[in-house]
Amino acid sequence: MAEPLRIALAGLGTVGTGVIRLIETNAELIARRAGRPIAITSVSARDRSKDRGVDLSPYAWEDDLTSMASRGDVDVVVELVGGSDGPALTLARNTIAGGKALVTANKAMVAHHGLELARRAEDAGVALKFEAAVAGGIPVIKGLSEGAAANAIDRVYGILNGTCNYILSTMEDTGRDFADVLSEAQMLGYAEADPTFDIEGVDAAHKLAILASIGFGARLDFASVDTAGISRILAADIAQAAALGFVIRLIGMAELESADGSCRLFQRVQPHLVPVDHPLAHVDGATNAVVAEGNFMGRLLFQGAGAGDGPTASAVVADIIDIARGEKGATFSMPVSELEEMPRAQSGHRRGRNYIRFIVPDKPGVLAEITAAMRDADVSIESLIQKGRAEAGGEVLLAMVTHEGPESAVTRALELLDGSDSLAQPPLVMTIVGK
Repeated sequence: MAEPLRIALAGLGTVGTGVIRLIETNAELIARRAGRPIAITSVSARDRSKDRGVDLSPYAWEDDLTSMASRGDVDVVVELVGGSDGPALTLARNTIAGGKALVTANKAMVAHHGLELARRAEDAGVALKFEAAVAGGIPVIKGLSEGAAANAIDRVYGILNGTCNYILSTMEDTGRDFADVLSEAQMLGYAEADPTFDIEGVDAAHKLAILASIGFGARLDFASVDTAGISRILAADIAQAAALGFVIRLIGMAELESADGSCRLFQRVQPHLVPVDHPLAHVDGATNAVVAEGNFMGRLLFQGAGAGDGPTASAVVADIIDIARGEKGATFSMPVSELEEMPRAQSGHRRGRNYIRFIVPDKPGVLAEITAAMRDADVSIESLIQKGRAEAGGEVLLAMVTHEGPESAVTRALELLDGSDSLAQPPLVMTIVGK
C-alpha cells in the first residue's frame, strides 16, 4: 500500500475529537477506500491540558496552530478552529502557500474568504475542500458539484441550521415560547452560549451563499443574502400556523432570476410557513435538509444530521479520503475565473402568499387602520385571526394570511403603518412556501 497521507489537525473541540475517533476506529476501512493509510501526525488547540476523552500522546503538539503548515511531516491541514478571520484564516493561507491541501469545516471563513482561498489553491495546485462546512454530515457539496454537475440548477433551498430547527420543532411539539426552548437548547449543547449567529440566521446565510456559488456557478456573495432569524417568533405564531395547516421553519433560499438576457441572484434566509405535506415540514430536531432543483434531474432532497461530532467528522474525513485518492477538483465546481458575477436580485416583484402578524393594543379602530393600509397597498387578505393575550396587558395578536401578490405590496402596506400607535411592536412577515 502507498505511503500514509499525513494530517495536521487544528482544533480539538467536538468535531476535532470526532475526527480522531473516526480515523482510529475505521483506520483499516478508510485505508482501503482511500488507497493509502490516513495518519494524524500533529494536533493543536488552545488548552493542552484539557481532557478531551481521546489519547493525544501519539501526536506531536503545536502550541501555535498557524505554524502547522510548515511542518515537514504534514500533507494536509484540517482546520476546525472556526471564525471568519484570525488564526483560522492565517492557517488557511499558510497551508496553501506551503503547497499543502486544506480541509475545513469553517463556513464563516469560506463565505467571507472562499474566493480568495480558492484562487490561491488553484495557483498552488492544491486541494481546498469544505464538505463539513454546510449541513454537517450530508454530502450536499459533493452532490451539487459532482452528482448534479450536468444540470443547470434553478433553485437551492432548505433548512440549514440545526439549532433553529430544534427550537422551532420543540416549540411546535410543546407549545413553549422561544426563550424557554432556547435555554433548553443551550443546556443540551444544541445552541452556543452566545447563540446570535444561529438564531439570527447568520450561520444559515453563510451556508446558503456557499451553496448558491456551487449550484449556480456564481461568485460568492454573502453580503447580498437577505437575513432574518427566529428570535421574534412566538408560541402563538406556531399555534396559528398549525391551525392553518403549516409549520414554521427557518429556510434559506437561493434562486436564479433571468431578465434582459442576464441572470440575477436571489438569496434569502428567513422563517417561512411550510405546508404540512411538504417534505421540509417533516424535518424535525437538529436535522438539516437541502432541496436542489435542476433542469434534467428534477428535485433532489438531501437530508440528515446537520451537526454533531460523528456526522461532521464523517464529512471531514470524506474530504481527506478524496485528497488521498488524488481527487482535487475545482473548489466551487469550476475555476474561480469561470464563476459569474451575478447582480443581486430585488425581491419586490416576487409573488407569493404571506403570513403577517401584528401585536396591537386592544382598542377600537386598530383593525380598521390595518385593513385600510392593506387595501391602499393593494394587498388582498385571505384570512384574518385575532387572539387576545391577557398576560401581555390587554394586547392582542392579530394574524393574517394574504392572497398571492407581489412582495412590494406588503412592503408598502407596512410602510403606511410605520410609526402608528396601533402597533405595539413591529409586524412579523413570513413567506408561505409553495408546494
